[in-house]
Amino acid sequence: MTEAEVVLQGANPYTLTPTWSIRMEDWVADIEFERQGLLHRLLKTTVTNPLANHLPVGLLKALLRFGKSELAAANWVDPGGWRSMVISYDGRPRQIADKLLVSGGTMSMALRNRKRLASRLLARLIDSAVSDPPHVLCLGAGPGHIIMDAMNQAQRDAIATLVDLNPETFEYGRRQAERLGLSESVRYVQGDAREVEKYLDRPPDMVKMLGICEYLEDSEIVDIVASAAEVMPPGGPIVFNSLSKAHGTDRFFRRIFGLHMIHRSPVELQTLMQQVGFADFNSIPEPLGVYHVIVGRLKDENQPPDSKGP
Repeated sequence: MTEAEVVLQGANPYTLTPTWSIRMEDWVADIEFERQGLLHRLLKTTVTNPLANHLPVGLLKALLRFGKSELAAANWVDPGGWRSMVISYDGRPRQIADKLLVSGGTMSMALRNRKRLASRLLARLIDSAVSDPPHVLCLGAGPGHIIMDAMNQAQRDAIATLVDLNPETFEYGRRQAERLGLSESVRYVQGDAREVEKYLDRPPDMVKMLGICEYLEDSEIVDIVASAAEVMPPGGPIVFNSLSKAHGTDRFFRRIFGLHMIHRSPVELQTLMQQVGFADFNSIPEPLGVYHVIVGRLKDENQPPDSKGP
């Protein structure tokens, strides 16, 4: 049965988990990811990463200031904030120091891979949603690069509500939305992701929660996801990511950028999501192994326990 046939018959396509995993793998099969060759990986492991992780903090910061690193400056103001994300996503740095950190840095490359992977998955979820237009709720959204990429890739129109605590990101996001012809389709809301119900004028069909779990404690993740689950329909998908230490520079980020990320495996995050009713997870890694983008589904509590469905 095709997704279109599912919709026409009034069923929820997200409940058809026998094809869920296969379909998602097919969705992303043709993405051109950034990869590292053997020599690049060897150089990182034996030279670049040890130096970055263990040279004196003062020396490294002085070198970054001398090299006029925009990425470093952005992180010193707001570690892991939207400005540093924009620099990494753009991937075309002007300063010499950033050519090393952004163009060839494992973390920045993995961030761009995550963006490609997540936007493709979201685009296909939009295409297969029942509502017209589908509504995407984005938590910790920043300016909305990923969801706007997804909306541009999708074959049908969608609307998005972007919630973030920092309103400074919205002006940049609105400019991007205008440039992409999406101004009427995205709405920015300053607020706490744990209070999403009061920001919505209609329930979301899916929730995007990318790039924030690594900055939250377990209890904070559970609280936010529980709030999202309260406004989602049964079978609605949630899209999030895990973070591993495969980038090899956690010590550098902590010492130099003040960036204290929490590394969790896909299974660890899925366990947290299961506490508030999500299941049927599909975890897809980007090629560098730093991120997995994970899609889960809100269980239907009315489904019989002996059903062979999800």
